[in-house]
Amino acid sequence: MGANFKIAGWVAIGALAGALTTLQLQATARNTLAPLPLEEMQQLAAVFGMIKSDYVEPVDEKKLITDAISGMVSGLDPHSQYFDRKSFREFREGTSGRFVGVGIEIGMEDGLVRVVSPIEGSPAFRAGVKTGDLITRIDDTPVKGMSIDQAVKRIRGEPNTKIILTIFRKSESRTFPVTITREEIRVQSVRGRVVEPGYAWLRISQFQDRTIDDFARKLEELFKAEPNMKGLVLDLRNDPGGLLEGAVAVSAAFLPRDAIVVTTNGQIPESKATFKASPEYYIRRGGNDPLRRLPEAVKTVPLVVLVNEGSASASEIVAGALQDHKRAVIMGSQTFGKGSVQTVRQLTADTALKLTTARYYTPSGRSIQATGIVPDLMLDETAEGNVFGALRTREADLTRHLENGNADKDPARVKAREEALKRLEEEAARQQQGQAPIRSLPEFGSAEDFQLQQALNRLKGQPVVISKTLTERKPDESKTN
Repeated sequence: MGANFKIAGWVAIGALAGALTTLQLQATARNTLAPLPLEEMQQLAAVFGMIKSDYVEPVDEKKLITDAISGMVSGLDPHSQYFDRKSFREFREGTSGRFVGVGIEIGMEDGLVRVVSPIEGSPAFRAGVKTGDLITRIDDTPVKGMSIDQAVKRIRGEPNTKIILTIFRKSESRTFPVTITREEIRVQSVRGRVVEPGYAWLRISQFQDRTIDDFARKLEELFKAEPNMKGLVLDLRNDPGGLLEGAVAVSAAFLPRDAIVVTTNGQIPESKATFKASPEYYIRRGGNDPLRRLPEAVKTVPLVVLVNEGSASASEIVAGALQDHKRAVIMGSQTFGKGSVQTVRQLTADTALKLTTARYYTPSGRSIQATGIVPDLMLDETAEGNVFGALRTREADLTRHLENGNADKDPARVKAREEALKRLEEEAARQQQGQAPIRSLPEFGSAEDFQLQQALNRLKGQPVVISKTLTERKPDESKTN
């Protein structure tokens, strides 16, 4: 495109590479195989033989088979995936909330890696890396031109190995190297604080193995710090999802016992299920209920849930359940629209298959696949309007996404993206000439967080600045190839 945009893609190193909701990890695949199409299998074997014998150079047989499996699975939908040894390890690190790295949350700014926040107690934190620092080089490699995923892969590595980050600190107008030793990092997927007397903000960035415990602990802390809680903001913006039981537990904290949280439906019997707001639906075998410590006031505290285009899967389950039960006011922008469930089935000790096995439905029976949760109150990203919202990819933009079945064609969506891109290109050109300030989104939960301020206004009964431009975006019925 020729212009560099300062798009705030806040991610934690080691986070999931995409939105997903997993039911469980199963040790073996199902044994109920349908009869194989003989002619097609013979054709596959013939192609395999031709490649082995006639390709320009020798090809590893195992790689051929692995690539064939990957291609077969990737042709289904955007979320089914074959995990080889490396990707399976990364997947397990993402859902566990543990990874080996330096411990920083990063975004991109003007083609450089920007430190959104060092994780407290991490090697980067101890080395003095600060919020707002720009990383210009990773070891000997310049960062300019890297994608955020490429930067993440370079920063991560093996434990006890060293990495040199070259830092530019704007506040001090200096560039300097920092040598950091990688170690295992535990990602804190839950943050929160009392933002002003009577009101608290609680953010879930991802639904991981430890999210339920961390959520219950943080919520308990907030109510101890502010016993007379008048309102709570649950922030699910840019939360890509994760484990289903986490979404059920978070919903259960605010809903009456046995209220329906989500239902799933698919081809196999196990995929037809109803999940309710009671411990047996989110506690793992032999575990205790972390929600039992929460005060009764959690069930009745006025609640606002913040969502945006980056809120997907498990976070959409929470928003949909609280919206259907009229337990919370949903504010922000229309969510990602991933209404499918993936089950991970282990194939060998080091490989697995992540397969879409069901669609999920909100308590009222809504499928949000390729549609998303439509907020009760639409909010712009900033007081000046939306910066990047129209450019964010949603489920309906992904190739081979599952169709909703109840969709109305919306040709205006593509036009809106094109217009937004054109505006940003024009603005970037003015910025390079010094004729316009560089725009970026404030950190979630900060004093400059416009959407959070509107959520607090709603809880206080004060006027809320509703978006004048955002409207419901419906999925495109046309088939994607």
